[in-house]
Amino acid sequence: MRMEELVQEKLRLVFNDNSIIFDRSRSAGGLTNYNYIMNIKGIVYVVRQPGCMTNFMIDRKSEKVNNKIASELGLNSKCIYFDEMSGIKISEYIENSKNIAQADPSSIKNIKAVSNLMKKIHTSKKSFYNSFDWQVELNKYEQIIKDLKGSFFFDYAELKKQLIDFMQKNIKNKVLVPCHNDTVPENFIINDNGRIYLIDWEYSGMNDPSWDIASYILESKLNEEAILYLLLDYYGQYPSASEILKIKCYMLAQDLLWMVWAMIRHYSGDDFLDYCCFRYERFKKNIKEIILSSNYPIAEMVKK
Repeated sequence: MRMEELVQEKLRLVFNDNSIIFDRSRSAGGLTNYNYIMNIKGIVYVVRQPGCMTNFMIDRKSEKVNNKIASELGLNSKCIYFDEMSGIKISEYIENSKNIAQADPSSIKNIKAVSNLMKKIHTSKKSFYNSFDWQVELNKYEQIIKDLKGSFFFDYAELKKQLIDFMQKNIKNKVLVPCHNDTVPENFIINDNGRIYLIDWEYSGMNDPSWDIASYILESKLNEEAILYLLLDYYGQYPSASEILKIKCYMLAQDLLWMVWAMIRHYSGDDFLDYCCFRYERFKKNIKEIILSSNYPIAEMVKK
């Protein structure tokens, strides 16, 4: 059965109505998945159609548990159906809302809201079901590419080794707390009352909180002033040199990891080649600069 047909079958089952047609006319965006907004019996929902190859890339069982914890903490939109076998999910749509990418990820107001939300999840007493280890994920993605008969950039292996060696030498005092691990500004949703939500918990797991900080800085392309405000608000003071270097390391790791993720989508037939090349070129620039000097500014690392 095609995924679109399976989504329609699930919609009819959940709402006990065989007349429902899976309507994909109103997109809610998404990179990993395809999300669509549907009005069903007077209530508006976001229906997730899992993206290509996600069944090999994402542990839906862990996501289901973590998604529930995030909802219990009041951080997530309300989920009414989650199929851990297919990855199909139905959530209530947050009315009159916009994501922070649309609302300006660099504004002081939004940075403070993002910082407070991340602190809430990072200090949660409820542990997540799984751990997120970027090297484990990277190895998994690499194997998928090999299975697809894909190839890597000619200097990939050497640059990856440089990164791992640099991180092993420089990352100190790693801690594990509940993390979202995909804190792109599009995943932060603000309603018309100013309440902020964090959605899409498929990469969530126990990890170092600096990963989430690094992700928001990198994906939002924050400037120097915005980065400083985020760091001061989140940590309560300017972080130590070792913490700053950890953030830089995770920014490098994220460009490499999500580049390989994009290669999977490329070799699966999706149009992700430009995205893949952008992240790899930035990674190459930054790994070279940070090996020359660990004081290479964070603000420069968000640039291509």
